[in-house]
Amino acid sequence: MDATAHSAVQYANPNPPQRWNRQQVLELFQLPFNDLLFKAQQVHREHFDANRVQLSTLLSIKTGACPEDCAYCPQSGHYNTELEKEKLLPLEPILQAAQAAKDAGATRFCMGAAWRSPSDKELPQVLATVKAVKQLGLETCATLGMLKPEQAQQLAKAGLDYYNHNLDTSEDYYDQIITTRTYQDRLDTLEAVRDAGMNVCCGGIVGMGESENDRVGLLLTLANLPKPPESVPINNLVKVPGTPLEDVDDLDDFDFIRTIAVARILMPTSYVRLSAGRHEMNEQMQALCFMAGANSIFYGDELLTTENSSCQHDQALFQRLGIQAEA
Repeated sequence: MDATAHSAVQYANPNPPQRWNRQQVLELFQLPFNDLLFKAQQVHREHFDANRVQLSTLLSIKTGACPEDCAYCPQSGHYNTELEKEKLLPLEPILQAAQAAKDAGATRFCMGAAWRSPSDKELPQVLATVKAVKQLGLETCATLGMLKPEQAQQLAKAGLDYYNHNLDTSEDYYDQIITTRTYQDRLDTLEAVRDAGMNVCCGGIVGMGESENDRVGLLLTLANLPKPPESVPINNLVKVPGTPLEDVDDLDDFDFIRTIAVARILMPTSYVRLSAGRHEMNEQMQALCFMAGANSIFYGDELLTTENSSCQHDQALFQRLGIQAEA
């Protein structure tokens, strides 16, 4: 039996190891495409209804002028992307957007602020917003940059259900994308979120010029966290004019779908979310991503500052695929 065949038998085990190694993950990426999707679909069906998808809506509550230099981000103050800067939104428009998201079928409302980390002056307003959104009957999520342990505790006390803080890429490729904060900074924030008792939303971005080895490294780190994230957003780079990555080569569609499938196998009980870049995917590619184990999407016409598929388009696609939104 050759090594690939042996690996296929090994991964068919319904109880995969809690800790993965790089070779195991690399072998998954290198499986024949149909074998990988079949395996991912098997894992998915063991833990989820294969025809239900969770809907999250994302709103930018503070836009632009971020001091970080993330090479993909139109909100970075380091780049000229002609993005209109906005201060922290007041409560009322946020609640209106949250209610509209709920009315459209979303079950989670995510709020993003372009900060390196929240200031002691601004955090109380965010805490009040979290409480108000939660009273609408929605799950709450926020991404506010790096958190100190005491800030994470305050957010948890306010009722925040999820905190998003992506690793973005592998540790090896990280300094090609960001220099203003370290990989360890990100891991420290995830630890603070866990210690505060919140759910972790953590994934990354592919298509930034990284290698397959970097995609292996990203997913390996996520899967081998002390507890895998409950929510794993996989973003396909949206190339924004004015950012350093505006001319990077496109990632092959099959490589993106492989990334979804491997994420599903490594983190069988996590929600794997199709995130940024979905607007550029055709319906067939999205359908293959759902088959590969994606069971969450960002739902709504905009993701922070980039375009997303319309709710009407998503509802029509779900109907054609026989998919239902989670209630």
